[in-house]
Amino acid sequence: MVLWKIPLLRLNKSSVTYGTSVSIIIPARNEEKILGRLLASLTSQTCQPKEITVVDDHSTDKTADITREYGVQVIHSNPLPKGWLGKPWACWQGAVKAKGDTFLFLDADTFLKPDGLAKILDEHARMGGLLSVQPYHQMKRTYEKLAAFFNIVTMAGTGFFSLFGAKFTVRGAFGPCLICSREDYLTTGGHVRARHQVLESMGLATAFKDSRLPVSCYGGKDAVLFRMYPDGLRTMIDGFSKGFAEGANAISFFMLALLVAWVTGGVSVTRHLVQSAFGFDEVSIILWVCLYVGFSGQIYWMLRRIGNFGILPCIFYPVPLVFFVLVFFRSLLFRMGMGKVSWKDRRVKGTSK
Repeated sequence: MVLWKIPLLRLNKSSVTYGTSVSIIIPARNEEKILGRLLASLTSQTCQPKEITVVDDHSTDKTADITREYGVQVIHSNPLPKGWLGKPWACWQGAVKAKGDTFLFLDADTFLKPDGLAKILDEHARMGGLLSVQPYHQMKRTYEKLAAFFNIVTMAGTGFFSLFGAKFTVRGAFGPCLICSREDYLTTGGHVRARHQVLESMGLATAFKDSRLPVSCYGGKDAVLFRMYPDGLRTMIDGFSKGFAEGANAISFFMLALLVAWVTGGVSVTRHLVQSAFGFDEVSIILWVCLYVGFSGQIYWMLRRIGNFGILPCIFYPVPLVFFVLVFFRSLLFRMGMGKVSWKDRRVKGTSK
């Protein structure tokens, strides 16, 4: 019910405006290991953009050099102004200097299928406003699959994919892939409205809704992909810690209640199954095993549409569930101003605002 239907980007070649003047803006800080994959995917698109710009946010590695190797222009970020965070500041600088009539913001860890850009442009031409895409999560190492519940909650939290999605206002947007027109971006204030937010996409979505412009959310399967945290478990923990509680704060009360009930249900099923096993109650064991299998099947049904998680995180779902709960509480403490998180060699301080 929380992740009922995930609309995917469609391609209707007769309606795609291949001459669309689109500027692709990529904020990047110390992304030498992954940036090449994105740039290579952009150069092989069936629909070529007007320009691609990487905004180098004071990288200490070879991010700028790799960008130039692909013939892509680099903007070196100006010093961070007071009240701004790094990513929204980089995005704003890229947008100010962009020449296109449409802005597509992509995170450095994303990459597109050959017709991905055409699909994004086509869908935006239909929907208008702010269109965001949650990339299909591609993983290679076992620890990465601990992100299972974070992926589910991230998508479900918008309310757009629930059984009641059409009846509720979309709350938030996905930061890795965002597209809007230049006119709408400037009218709403763009990243200026999200300058102090770790999850800048939330601020953008609010700005568009305040201007009565539509906000749409899509799944990225077969179009836009990413590999979120390839550098190890600690990177994953810090990445989710710096912004997940802020995202939870933006979820509507109705969706928050549904998600809390769903997560609590998963914990409860596991607890009762263990208790029945220790009590050697055969009837209870059969009942709770059936419920456990049902919950695992539901998780598999959701995860297969948003990433290559496979079956293991579903069978052993209590493991990623416990990981989710622990990291979420760490994120909550960070959000309350208790502690700091290191991200891309930059210390990020939490805030209770």
